[in-house]
Amino acid sequence: MAGDRDAFAELLRLHYDRIHGLAWQMTGSRADADDIAQDVCCVLAEKLSSFRGDAQFTTWLCGVTINACRDLRRRRRSFSGFTEKLAVLTGLAAAPDGRDLYDAIWLQSAFSRLKPVYRETAILVAGQQLTHKEAADILGVAEATISWRMHEVRRLLAAETGAEEG
Repeated sequence: MAGDRDAFAELLRLHYDRIHGLAWQMTGSRADADDIAQDVCCVLAEKLSSFRGDAQFTTWLCGVTINACRDLRRRRRSFSGFTEKLAVLTGLAAAPDGRDLYDAIWLQSAFSRLKPVYRETAILVAGQQLTHKEAADILGVAEATISWRMHEVRRLLAAETGAEEG
């Protein structure tokens, strides 16, 4: 925070794997994780001044990384929606009839079908092995909310497993 370049390099060396691993879990793509990790490392120098020390540094860093993943998802969703509409308008693609969406959802893993709030929570608690309190701090919700979300994740995955077996 004082502008020591060597200290900043050491900070990146110590935490790069966590940044990259979390980004990979959030996006499911190594290429996206590479991009996000690079972006986080580049903006970390600017964002470091916003670290107040209220939480552990790693908890704060996970929050920065999750926000970068959310930003990528928003940019992609916005661009994807635009290109899909353009393709339909220009006659390059047929309007969706619902089956394509159903097939795409069905082919994805159970984890990726979770709503983003559940997916983010599960990745932080199960994937990053953070406590419910740490996950709550990162996501800006109450610790009880994290506990409830994890209960819902377990319920949804159990229901899906039962549906696939039956």
